[in-house]
Formats: sequence, structure tokens, C-alpha cells
Amino acid sequence: MTSTSPAPRAPLGVADPVRLLRSWTPGSGSWFSGPAGSLRTRGVLARLPSGDADAVLRRLRDLGDRAVAVGALPYDPAGDAHLVVPEHVERADPLGAVLVAGPGTSPVAGTARPIPAPAAYEAMVGEALARMAAGGLDKVVLARVLEVVADGPVDAVPMLRELARRDPRSYLFAVDLPPERAGTPRTLLGASPELLLSRRGSTVTANPLAGSAARSSDRDEDRRRGEALLASAKDRHEHALVVADVAERLRPLVDDLEVPEEPSLVRTPTLWHLSTTVRARATDRDASALHLAQALHPTPAVCGVPRAAAHTAITEIEPFDRGFYTGAVGWTDARGDGEWVMALRCGEVQGDRVRLWAGAGIVPASRPADELAETGVKLRTLLDALGLDEA
Repeated sequence: MTSTSPAPRAPLGVADPVRLLRSWTPGSGSWFSGPAGSLRTRGVLARLPSGDADAVLRRLRDLGDRAVAVGALPYDPAGDAHLVVPEHVERADPLGAVLVAGPGTSPVAGTARPIPAPAAYEAMVGEALARMAAGGLDKVVLARVLEVVADGPVDAVPMLRELARRDPRSYLFAVDLPPERAGTPRTLLGASPELLLSRRGSTVTANPLAGSAARSSDRDEDRRRGEALLASAKDRHEHALVVADVAERLRPLVDDLEVPEEPSLVRTPTLWHLSTTVRARATDRDASALHLAQALHPTPAVCGVPRAAAHTAITEIEPFDRGFYTGAVGWTDARGDGEWVMALRCGEVQGDRVRLWAGAGIVPASRPADELAETGVKLRTLLDALGLDEA
């Protein structure tokens, strides 16, 4: 049985998540799924001119207690958010371990151009390390882009399905963005491993990730890499910087903050990550999921420490505008509930152009060649969905 309504307050389980996933096409609405459930939206009831969380919550309450806002926040908090209230919303259980069957991805034919070139990215890392040595910067995340120009229009549908087939337990998303070319849908899609923040009733959860290692197809070697990551002083330091910042920014806004003393391991098909799940209790009904997410964003997982110095370094060193990459994707409703995930392992598709991003956290113990290799592993998630080899 399927239920449609102007807002997503229908209970989970009212629709088949695989059917909903297969119903998505670019320009038709958004898709969002994770361990807590799946969400499929259609149409636009209202466009929200501001990403201001308090204004968004007031607008949703004006529209009724079943209204919801969905969309994306840019990396730069000063940039323009893209949020809409959909006409119809369907909810379903999580994709879970369901194998999303369908035809395999047909390789995209075309050319790929890295921005910057690999050697130039290593030079960027060297510049960041020099700034750290000079003082005032403890960590900075530097990204690079792979621009793909295909021989014809790129179909985002098999890309999303392939991402779901490879990692159905990830935070899977596809969001319509304002098109840069009239008549050509523009889609931000990806399979993020990282929850920025969720609020369900009074329960607030954040799950920062930082510190990573490539997986191996050999079971014993794969286990060894995970154990080495958990024991790595360099990666634990990088991770601790992120967790401390998240806790510091949440503490004034919540009660009963719980921060584990030790990180744990989580895995994706390509990477091991250090993970810490932070939990708290919200007492202010006006502190919506969007409000709390914006208080955290951008975390040191995508920016650095101190935040202002890292943001300045990113602006001066990276040769492109990140846009929505390392921003956040998700939803919030009139009750203040919602879920926002980091826009990672993602790409932007419009016509015959695809932009893929990947970044790495740079700390004083980083080595440029290692950080370049890490971005190559992270690019594999979307490259595999495209059927491309180049990284």
C-alpha cells in the first residue's frame, strides 16, 4: 500500500522502498534514504527563499503540521541554500540490505579532467602543511574535482540505482537543483557515509567521521587495515578535532550530551572510517534539526580547525567553488524533526556534464602523496556508478 500527502508525517512502512527508488527520475523530485527510512518527494508546493532555520520553521508551521522542507545547504554558510516544500511525500522503510536489482551501469564514454592536476593537488597539501607549521591552523580539508564531459547526456537514474545496489545502508540522496541550463535537470546525488545531525522528538544524534583507510578485497588484509586505522595516532588526532568541535557547538543547545571517549570503526564498500556517535536531548521545540545542523556546519570533517582559519585556507588554496559539495542534504518538518547528512561521495549531473568531488583532511602528520591517494579512493564511489576507471 502506498500513501501520498502534502507532507511526510505518514508512518514508515507505507510504501515499498525499492519501488519508490525506481520511481525517481531527474526533475521529478528528491530521494533520500538512510538507516531510519526512505523519503520520496514529488512536485513543489513552495520554494523557501531563505535557508534561515527559524524562518523555515515558521513557514512550515504556517503551511500546517504535516509540512516538510527538503533540499541542500551549500558548503559556505553564507551561500544560498536550496530548500523546497514538496507537494507530495511518500515514506518507506530503509532500503536496508535489499539488493536493488536492475540492469548494470553502462560505462559513460567521454573525457575526464582533474581540477587541479594530481601534482598540483599535492602542492596544495604542501601549502596547507606550510601554513600549519607557521601556526594558527591545526587541520584543513582540501578537495579536488573530476570533471567528466560525456559523449551524450548522462542518465542519473542508473547512477542512483548503482549506488543503492553497492551500498544500500548508506545515506543515499538525489536532489533537484536549480538548472544552470534551461530545460536540463541538474541533480546532486551521492551515497554519503556521514550523518551531520538528526532530531526525532527530543533525541538528537550526530555521527562525525574523520580518519580513513582504503578497504582491501583480501579479508585478512582488510581487517588489518581497519585495526591499523583504529590504532593510528595521526587519524585519531584528526578524528578527535572533529568530535571536540561537534560537542562544543552542540553543548549550549541541548541537554544530556553523551560523547564516547573512544572512536569505533565503520566501513563503506571502499573505505574504513573512524566514527563517534554523539547523542543528546533537545529541550527547545524551536531548535529544529535544520537549526542544530546549521550550528554544526561546516564541521572540521569538511572544513578544519580553527574553522575561520581553515575556511580562509580553503578559499585561497582550492581553485574552484565547492557549491553544495561538503554542504548538507536532508529534510526538516514543522515539528522540528529531520535528518541532515554531509554531501560527500557525491556528484552533480546536468546534461553531458558530471562533476565529482573528493577531499582529505590535512593535519601536520599528513603526506601529500597519501592524501592524493585517499581522494582517489573516495572518487571511486561515483566513478563506479558511472562505470569509469579514471580517478
